[in-house]
Amino acid sequence: MTESMLNAITPVILTYNEAVNIGRTLGSLQWASEIIVVDCGSTDSTLEILRADPRVRLYTREFDSHHNQWTFATGATDIKTPWIFRLDADYQLSPELVDEISRLNPRGPENAFRIHFDYAIFSKKLVGSLYPPNTVLLRRGKFSIQDAGHTESWQVEDPVGELRTKIVHDDWKPMSAWLGAQARYMARELNAPARTDRGLRDWLRSHPPLMPIAVFFYCLFGKGLIFSGREGLLYTVQRTLAEAIYSLLYLEKEFHKQCNKDRT
Repeated sequence: MTESMLNAITPVILTYNEAVNIGRTLGSLQWASEIIVVDCGSTDSTLEILRADPRVRLYTREFDSHHNQWTFATGATDIKTPWIFRLDADYQLSPELVDEISRLNPRGPENAFRIHFDYAIFSKKLVGSLYPPNTVLLRRGKFSIQDAGHTESWQVEDPVGELRTKIVHDDWKPMSAWLGAQARYMARELNAPARTDRGLRDWLRSHPPLMPIAVFFYCLFGKGLIFSGREGLLYTVQRTLAEAIYSLLYLEKEFHKQCNKDRT
């Protein structure tokens, strides 16, 4: 059983300028005989690192949306195993997680497994984060992918199991790359179709600057990041800045709407 479950899984990764991360991620996938990677035009040494690993089947696709990128990665790359493991290029799988996965039954009733995350800043784990659990280990043919603002959502047929061991999210890319990515993500989030299940987050976002303020205090005190030293403060400022970017874009959009209304 141990060997057969690992042999039933193909890791699938999206990359763009992940040279500081991808080597560590590949290193945590020593058990995988084949790894699918879809790159969207890296200009650093990401492609050289990937091509040096004989297990990697590398595809290049110009990025248009996470939905389309993942649809291509999971449906147009000739995956042969019944299970996929969808991974970000900065995810780290511990030996304990690999061991837990190895003991799963690939023919069991579950169609996916939900996994929680530890968030790390340059390999130091935080006491908490806003990073949500997700279904990243999925049986092929039992899920669909929808567009969801700056990212994508995965709809999985029940039943869904849950793993005890966490994945570590540990991104080493420079802050300049992070800021550029957040600006793009928040612009897509702002212009995404309105959700029918609007909640507190949506209300706070539509009343700037309440969301950045709420995130700042929630991270520090609600998630206890005040006890994670400089790393916790860095994460708190990152999440606050991300929401501040959304607030700026929201206000700009409202100003444009008002200007257009005044002209008519």
